[in-house]
Amino acid sequence: MERVASKEEVRQAVLAAKREGKRVALVPTMGALHDGHLSLVRAACERADYVVVSIFVNPTQFGPGEDFEAYPRDLDRDMQLLRAEGADLLFTPSTASMYAADAQVEVAPGPLGTLWEGAIRPGHFAGVCTVVSKLFNIVLSDLAFFGEKDFQQLTIIKRMVCDLDFPVRVVPCPIVREPDGLALSSRNAYLSPDERRAATVLYRALRTAETLALGGEHDVALIAEAMRECVAEEPLATLDYAAVVDPATLVEPATLDRPARAIIAARLGATRLIDNMQLTTGA
Repeated sequence: MERVASKEEVRQAVLAAKREGKRVALVPTMGALHDGHLSLVRAACERADYVVVSIFVNPTQFGPGEDFEAYPRDLDRDMQLLRAEGADLLFTPSTASMYAADAQVEVAPGPLGTLWEGAIRPGHFAGVCTVVSKLFNIVLSDLAFFGEKDFQQLTIIKRMVCDLDFPVRVVPCPIVREPDGLALSSRNAYLSPDERRAATVLYRALRTAETLALGGEHDVALIAEAMRECVAEEPLATLDYAAVVDPATLVEPATLDRPARAIIAARLGATRLIDNMQLTTGA
C-alpha cells in the first residue's frame, strides 16, 4: 500500500489505475480505525480493483467545544490495518492542503442538515458535505463506501450526490456491532468501564422499537416513547433524541406503514454516541 499526502499524487495514481481499466473505490475516514471502518474497506476490495482510503480529521465538521483536538489518532496502527486488508492507496492530507487560508465556499446540506444531528450540532453537516465533495473531486472514484451507523450523514451524502451530479455511486454498508450490540465507533474509546456497560442502552432502545414494529405496532409516537423510556432507565445515559423517521426525508411519519428508521443519540458522561436500526412493520 502506498501512502500519499498531496492531491496531485492521488489524482495521478487514480488516473493510472483507470488507464488500466480498473474500477476505483474511495473509503473516506477520520482514522482511529476499527472493524466498522475495515468492513467498508473489505466491501470496497470486493467491488473495486483499486481502493483508496482517506484519513483526515476534518476540522470543519467539529463545533466549538467538541472533541477535534482529543479525537483519537493512531496513523501507524491504521496503516498496518489497511495493509492487512489490501487497500491500494492511503491519502493523508494536511488541513492546509485541504483548506486554503482564504477559503470561502462551503457545500450546504439543505433541509436534511437541519434535523436531528444538524439541530444539535449546527454547521456539522456543512463541514461533512464540503469535505466529502472535495474528496470526491480529488479522488474521482467510481464508488464511495459509507457506513449506515452515521445514517443521517449517509442520507445527506446520497442527496448531495444526486442533486449536484457527482459521477460516483454511494455504497451503504451495514453497521458493525460488538457482541452486546454496541455499534462500533472511534468514540467508544472515550468510555469508562461503567459507561461502556451503560452504552448498550442505545441498542436496547432500538431493539425495543424493532420488537414493537415487528409485533404490528403502527403508532410512531408510541414506539419513540418506548425508546425514550428504555434510555430513562439507565442512570448514566442522557438522551438527546429518539425517533422513528422516514429513511429518505428523515421526517417522522404519521404512522408506521412502510419501512422506517429508528434513530437515537445519547451521552454517556462526556461521550456522545449515535445509533440507528431499520424498522419493518410485522403486520
